[in-house]
Amino acid sequence: MIYTNELFDLSKSIAGRYLSGYQHPWDALPHIGEHLLQLAKTLPDELFEQRGENIWIARSANMYPNVTILGPCIIDEAAEVRPGAFIRGNVLIGKHAVVGNSTELKNVILFDGVQVPHYNYVGDSILGHRAHMGAGAITSNVKSDKSLVVIRNGDECAQTGLKKCGAMLGDYVEIGCNSVLNPGTVIGKGSQVYPLSSVRGVIPARHIYKNAQEIVQKRSE
Repeated sequence: MIYTNELFDLSKSIAGRYLSGYQHPWDALPHIGEHLLQLAKTLPDELFEQRGENIWIARSANMYPNVTILGPCIIDEAAEVRPGAFIRGNVLIGKHAVVGNSTELKNVILFDGVQVPHYNYVGDSILGHRAHMGAGAITSNVKSDKSLVVIRNGDECAQTGLKKCGAMLGDYVEIGCNSVLNPGTVIGKGSQVYPLSSVRGVIPARHIYKNAQEIVQKRSE
């Protein structure tokens, strides 16, 4: 099964220490809000300011008008949040990350440099360093039958115990436009998903997902 330190360079997020306490990243999802409240106590006043109840935004962040933010939320240095974004609480936006117009976030950790720049929904998910979701790509975080989410990797199954569990994207993952990442999707470091895909289960690191029957290893660079 996939481990937290296999997906992420934990030095690329102020939540790295928190995530290091979980063998599997999805186990961290239920406690993101609590962690943000504790993390906020360590933020230096010269770099961050509090702008509402349980909302802390770096002074260097670029915040456009007409953004809705519910706490707990921390927006790190030099992040960019564009018009119409809806941040629904329990959200950490990393350094230099981009949250686009009409993008909705809920109970997520975005590592430094993540881009969700156009009409994305990301819920109950963790996106690694410089992961990118193309326009219209979303995470589906609840199964249609409302049963608990299971992570499937070949013959292996991990019971998450969670009704809501979106996607875990490793560092440098690229998700094509208008793709759907089904509940419990895990995509390894450096992998790529073609546009218009419906993805489920575990995709290994450095692979290209063309469709469910064609998942190929990337050529060595």
